[in-house]
Amino acid sequence: QLETLEQEEQECLELRPHPTEKTTHIVSHEHGMTVTKTLQEGEAEPQCHSFSYSRARLRARLLEGASLLLLRVLARRQTMPPDLVFPAIDSEGDLCTSSY
Repeated sequence: QLETLEQEEQECLELRPHPTEKTTHIVSHEHGMTVTKTLQEGEAEPQCHSFSYSRARLRARLLEGASLLLLRVLARRQTMPPDLVFPAIDSEGDLCTSSY
């Protein structure tokens, strides 16, 4: 059984005159998972938004790291079940599905 404990994604755009940095931090805790998104545009005050998902809503969801591991296992086995779809969390921290 795989479980994501923490994941962080950072995106930087070097656009003049206002470079933009976007960070998504996902951390697991006893009640579920908390997603914190931060947006920094130029010299402006960072905008921070945080929300949580319960363990029940996250059951069987794949985060990016677990998804990469699953792809490696499937490649190693050289098999791909038809119509393989998993509940997932995208890079923004939103609930979605992932099709392989």
